Amino acid sequence: MSLNFFKIPYKKNDLEPFLSSETLTFHHEKHHKTYFDNLQNLIKGSELENKSLEEIIIISSSDEKLKSVYNNAAQVFNHDFYFRSLKRENNPSDYFINLINKNFGSWNNFLEEFKKKSLSQFGSGWVWLVLNNDKLEIISTSNADNPLILGLKPLMTIDVWEHAYYIDYRNLRGDYVSGLLNNLIDWSFVEQNLS
Repeated sequence: MSLNFFKIPYKKNDLEPFLSSETLTFHHEKHHKTYFDNLQNLIKGSELENKSLEEIIIISSSDEKLKSVYNNAAQVFNHDFYFRSLKRENNPSDYFINLINKNFGSWNNFLEEFKKKSLSQFGSGWVWLVLNNDKLEIISTSNADNPLILGLKPLMTIDVWEHAYYIDYRNLRGDYVSGLLNNLIDWSFVEQNLS
C-alpha cells in the first residue's frame, strides 16, 4: 500500500482539556495504528495493495470475503478523517456560518442536531457532516461504515466509539461531543472539503 500511517498535525497535549494526551496516545497510537497495520497485512501481495484507501473501501465494502479488509480500511479512513477534523482555536468563516444557517436554520440548530445524532447512535460508530449533492446533512454510521459507501462526501466526523472519549468523559458522550463541537473542530478543514 502506498499510504503512510497518518501522523497527527499537533502535539498530544494541544487539545487539552477537551481531549487529553492520554486519550490521544491510546486512540492514535494503539487503536488507529492497529487498524493500519492489520490493513497492510491483509492486502499485502493482493491486487488491492496498490489501490488508494478509498478504492479499497469501495471494492471491499460489497464483497463478504473481504469483510476484514473493509473493516480495517474503513477504520483507517475514518480515524484519519477524525484526527484531521480536530484543531484548537479555529473559528468557522462567515461563508461557512451562512451555509450552515441555510441548511440547518441556525448555527445552534446545527450544533444541537449534531449532538442529538451523536447521542442517538446506538453502540459504536461515527457522526458525520456530509455533502449530499448540494445539501449539507448530518448522518451517523455504525462500526466502520462511512459516507463513501453511501455516495456522500464527508466534510467532518466525530468518533463516538467509547475508546475515543471514555478516559476523559467516562460515559458522558454528550459532554465529549459538545467539547469537540465548541472547541476542537478544524472548520477550515471542513470548508476545504466542500471543494
